[in-house]
Parts: sequence; C-alpha cells; structure tokens
Amino acid sequence: MLKNLRLVLVLLVISGVAYPLLMTGLAQLMMPAKAEGSLIKNESGELIGSAMIGQSFKEPGYFQGRVSSIEYDAAGSGSPNFSPSNEKMIDRTRKDISNFLKENPTIDKADIPSDLMTNSGSGLDPNISRNGAKVQVPRIAQERELSEKTVYLLVEKYTSSRSLGIFGEPRINVLELNMALDELK
Repeated sequence: MLKNLRLVLVLLVISGVAYPLLMTGLAQLMMPAKAEGSLIKNESGELIGSAMIGQSFKEPGYFQGRVSSIEYDAAGSGSPNFSPSNEKMIDRTRKDISNFLKENPTIDKADIPSDLMTNSGSGLDPNISRNGAKVQVPRIAQERELSEKTVYLLVEKYTSSRSLGIFGEPRINVLELNMALDELK
C-alpha cells in the first residue's frame, strides 16, 4: 500500500505540477502573445478583448459576429445543442433572421450566410466568413458615411486565409475588423 501511495504522489507531482509548469514556460518562451490569451490592446494600452473570443457588437456601424447562445460569456462556453427541429431553436433563428433583415434591408433572406445565424460549438467564435462580412458592408458604409468600396477593401485586408493553406475557410476576426473601422475616422 505504501508503494502505491508513493507512486500516486510521484505521478501527481509529475503530471499535476511539473508538466503543466514546463508547458506553460515553453509556451511563454515560444509564443508569449498566444500564451497570454491573444489579448488586443488599443494605442493607450487599454485591453479591448481577445482575438480568440468573440464579442457582441450591437451598434449598426459595426460588423456583427456569429450568434452566441451564451452571450459571449467566456466563463462557460458551449451551445445548447438543440436539434434543428427544436421549437426554441426555430423561434430564435426566425427572430435572428428578422432582426438581421431589419438592420440590413438590402439583403435578401436567401443571401444571409449561415454562419451569421448559427452558433459555433463554443458560442465564442471570434470569426465570420468573408460572405458574412460582405453582406454587412452596405449597412456599415451607410452608417459610417463611407464608400462601400472602402469598407469592402477593409474586409479583404482583414480576411485570413485557410489554416496551412488547406484547413477551414477564409475568415475574418470581427474585433480586429471593427477596430480597423474605428481607425478610419
């Protein structure tokens, strides 16, 4: 029994203390910004958010991200995992589509990209598709009194390509794009 207890304690120290400290130290050395949470700060050093966690943008002059059933509360990520036939999901989606069409009257219902009306697995996705950004350009250009061409160019500038050139789809970080919009003033 004493032998088993010693083994448990040794493994606890190795896997519960030494390994996490080693990995944290390596992460801090190799990629300190990511190890700290990919935090984004403004020119005065004030924390704006994280490039890895979505935020809610309700004002019409900003790009809006994906729907979040947890209201972007990073304390507990997740999705309600409703089936497509669930009445709560259907009602929420209809409401979201209706609100989106009111805010973007130049868009046809069939042209709304699905990523703007669906949760990500965590409810915290900071990115939208290129199409998700492009359908919002007319509203944002009008609200900010900018040409649509200027806003489209900004969308293209902030579009990230596929990971390693093959994984996923081109995407845009909503927080970074909205910060770039604010810098246009």
